[in-house]
Order: sequence, then structure tokens, then C-alpha cells
Amino acid sequence: MITKPTRRAVSIFVTATLMLAGIGATGCAENNVWFVDEAARRGLDFVYQSGYRDRPLLPEIVGGGVALADLDGDGDLDIYFTQAGWNPAESEGHRPGNALFINRGDGFFDPAPGGAHTGYGMGVASGDYDNDGDIDLYVTNWGANALLRNDGAARFEDVAAAAGVAGDAWSTAAVFFDADADGDLDLFVVNYLVWRLGTEKDCYARGAPTYCAPTAYDAPAMDRLYRNDGDGTFTDVTAAAGLGAGFGNGLGALAEDFNNDGLPDLFIANDRMFDQLWINQGGMRFRDEAFAWGCAVDDNGIAKAGMGVAAGDLDDDGDSELLVVNFETESDSLYRNDGSYFVDVTARAGLAAASRRHTRFGVALADFDNDGLLDLYEANGKVDGDPGAEADPFREPNALFRGGRAVDGGFRFSQVAPPGGTRAAPATSRGLAVGDVDGDGGLDLVVVNRDAPTRLLMNVAPRRGDAARFKVIGRHGAPAIGATVSGRLAERRVTLTVRPASGYLSAQAPTIHFGTGQASTLTDVVVRWPDGTREGFGDFPSGRLATLRRGDGRALAPG
Repeated sequence: MITKPTRRAVSIFVTATLMLAGIGATGCAENNVWFVDEAARRGLDFVYQSGYRDRPLLPEIVGGGVALADLDGDGDLDIYFTQAGWNPAESEGHRPGNALFINRGDGFFDPAPGGAHTGYGMGVASGDYDNDGDIDLYVTNWGANALLRNDGAARFEDVAAAAGVAGDAWSTAAVFFDADADGDLDLFVVNYLVWRLGTEKDCYARGAPTYCAPTAYDAPAMDRLYRNDGDGTFTDVTAAAGLGAGFGNGLGALAEDFNNDGLPDLFIANDRMFDQLWINQGGMRFRDEAFAWGCAVDDNGIAKAGMGVAAGDLDDDGDSELLVVNFETESDSLYRNDGSYFVDVTARAGLAAASRRHTRFGVALADFDNDGLLDLYEANGKVDGDPGAEADPFREPNALFRGGRAVDGGFRFSQVAPPGGTRAAPATSRGLAVGDVDGDGGLDLVVVNRDAPTRLLMNVAPRRGDAARFKVIGRHGAPAIGATVSGRLAERRVTLTVRPASGYLSAQAPTIHFGTGQASTLTDVVVRWPDGTREGFGDFPSGRLATLRRGDGRALAPG
């Protein structure tokens, strides 16, 4: 993540890579606006404050995250932001705290109490850990983390210490998922590195002070797995689960059943270290198979500066591909899932050259134009520069790639202009969350910017098609994290997963969103619940939001 790599010079391979990627010198296939920033108009007034004073301190360049979820139970998406706002060198002083914004029901927001946890905020995960039917939040910090139990009306109480999940490390990503298929959500927490003020280094870029690379500290951290005990508490099972053997500079993470055995696996993007793929062996045991699957390093054997991660079934074969975004001069890593291993298809998918122009953090695979194919959005921002400079030296334009099909039937992406599909000014972007905040059938974006106003990018994509949308509700009345939903769209069978934890330090809306283009119906909708049972729910017209509730469908044989 931090400081430009010196192992290669971009100039000697730009032309060749452009040819491999199959795009022209501009890298742009579209020329239209897909998003308009309406944060100010819609009442979303938030700035993630790094806390920088006069010396660069590593935590200042990493955060922050955002969650989109229905926190007050009224059916629309509210927004929760993590906040830093104070300097890690300060023991006392003003700490502004995290922020909560409640949706009025039409995509306009009001600030609300209940979010003011005051740690040095990094990321946030969402899920109903206590099975009471409402969505709780887990907030990661430099320092002790917070488990915010929701009373159902978006009022939160921090119960992390009592629940046994506070920790005292520097945590980044977090994932709620049912690791042992026992009906409650376990918790995986990613730790970046072992850092204290007394261990800070002094680094320079072009003669000016800047943030150091994680390799300067040589202090990778161990991640943590907590088993949900079903009574409001958790037990640290990291060692017993086999994860104690792995260390890394972890940033992005997600849970996904990559081998379709009915058990969720874990992928962690590590900064300047081998990435990890923990394959679930059952019985709350995991084994790192990243090298065997071909995703520990890229196609050239390089361990990149992995930040954000995303997954999605791009080729309609029923399993999820994996995307990792990286540092400037390093391309994305897009891995096609072949069932028991990954194939690096970054170049043939059109991302080899275009993606390497910026440093990418937030990332989302979602169908923004509702044409039935997943698009790609990347939130960008540098990490090397003088933080004391008058102008923001880290700002970069974000990027939007439209999903498409190649001649051979494979998937490809083409970059949209203007950058990011919007005319909003560049900023230093970090976390992003995707969801339909105004209920109009188009997926919107919340983008967190370091020391600059948050963007609320409302979807105005031209020629946008229709969508079939679903709330997927488990036994206890909350979104069924880990459930997969599939349906027929013409000759294709399309599949999506209820996966809030993805991207960078953020929680996505748990709603399933199938773009249907001009098709009037998504047919033969099937849900595979996290414990492997399957239900059929029939056909659904486009243009509506439906609820798929466990027990309301027709029981199907396992498959």
C-alpha cells in the first residue's frame, strides 16, 4: 500500500500491456455520466478526519469505512461512518466519534445519535450476531474495537468487552459469517500490523515527509476468529481453527464458498505479503490454500499491495470469481474460479493496463446500469506525498468499468469516462458501500474520502435497465448472510450472494440486486441458505422489491 514499488518502471511495459488488455490509449469505451454527487443536497454531511498534525503517522492514511444497512427496521438503507478525527499521539483532546445518518425513506438523510463511538476508526461490519432480528455493527479501530448491539431502533450499546471481542490490536476489515453452520454469526477480524507511536518510522518521498510502507515495520499481525457461543458472547478460536499459523498485513477480507461445498471460506488481501485463502475444512477448521488455488501472488509471482476485495459470479457457472485491487503501477488481480483453483484473467478481462494507473482501495462488483452484467467501481487515492502540503497530494479520480462479454463468451470490462462515471472532483477515496438508497431500482454509492466531504453518488446511468431486487430473510428476521440467490435471465442462470462484508473496510447493503435489462421477469428463483438447504420461490417480475423469507418457498433437494 505505502510508497511506490521500485521493482519495475511503468514506462517500459505500458504499451505492451495496453495491447494485452485490448483497449486503446485512452482506455475508455464510454463517455457519459453514471453518477451525480448529491451528498450535500440529501443531508449527508460527513468528513473522515485523519487527525494529521505535523508528523505522518501510519494509521492516518488507512481509514475509513462505511456501512449501508436498514438499522432502524423501517425498510430503507441508513448509513454509518467510522471516524478517526484525533491524532494517535494525543492521549486527550476532542474526539468527534462515528456518525449515523437515518434515511427518511426517500434517500434523504438526517443525522442521528447512536453512532458516537470514539475510537480511532477504521472499518465496520454488519450482521445480526444475537439473532434478535435487527442489524448490529462491529467497528474496527487502531486500539480496542466495538461491538454495537442494536436495540432495533438504531440505538447502539458497545458490548465488545462483555462479548469477548474488543481486542487491543490495529484492526482493519471484519466479517460476520456462519463459519460452522450452527445458525449464528461468527466473527473474523483482520489485523494490519503491530504499531505503536514509539515504533513509528520517518520516511520521505521526493524530499518531503510521508507515510512509510508496511515493510518498514516488519511487524505483520495475526488475524482473529471468534466463535459465536449463542448467548451473546464469543470465544477466540483462532489457534484451534488453524488460523494462528498465518500472519499478514491484512486490509481487505470477505467470506465466500469458493469451492461450493456448503462451507464459507475466507480470503484476506495482505499489503506487500502473500494473500491468504483459508478453505473451510468443517468443524471450525481452516487451511490456507492460497498457493494451491493460485491466488497468493499474481500471474508473475508477485505479492502485491492488496487492499480491497470483491467477489461475484462473472461467468454464470455458479461459483464466484475473486478480484483484488492493488497499488499504483500494479494491476488488479482478477481470478476466474474453476472450481478448485483460480486462473488469473486480469489481462484478458481488460483490466491489466487501465487499473494500474491509480492506487485502489474501495471496490465493488455490481450491476450499475441494470443490463444483467456486473460492473466494477474502484475508489482511489494515493498514499505517498507530503500530508502537510496545502493541496491534497493523495487525491486521484475514481474509476468505473462497464461489464461486458468478449467474443469468446468470457467477461470483459471497459473503462467509462468521465473517470468514475461522475464529474465530481477527485479526492483521496477509501471505503465505499453500494446500495439503492432511494428505492428507484438503481444502485447508488457512498464513498468515504480522507479529510474531504463524503460523496453520495446517485445513479443516473443512461439507458439503465430494470432490476429484480430481493430481501433475503433468515429464520430470525434479519438478512441471511451467506445465502445465495439464483434465477434465470433468458438463457443465463445468474447468481448473487448476500455478502455485506466486501470492498474495503465497509459493509454493503445486504439486498440482492439482479439487473434484468429489458427482460420483464426473473424466473425460477432459488435460494440456497447458509446451512445448505434450498428453496424455490418461482418467478418475479422486474421493477419490484420482493422478500424471500426462509420457510416460505418450496423445499428442494440439496444441490
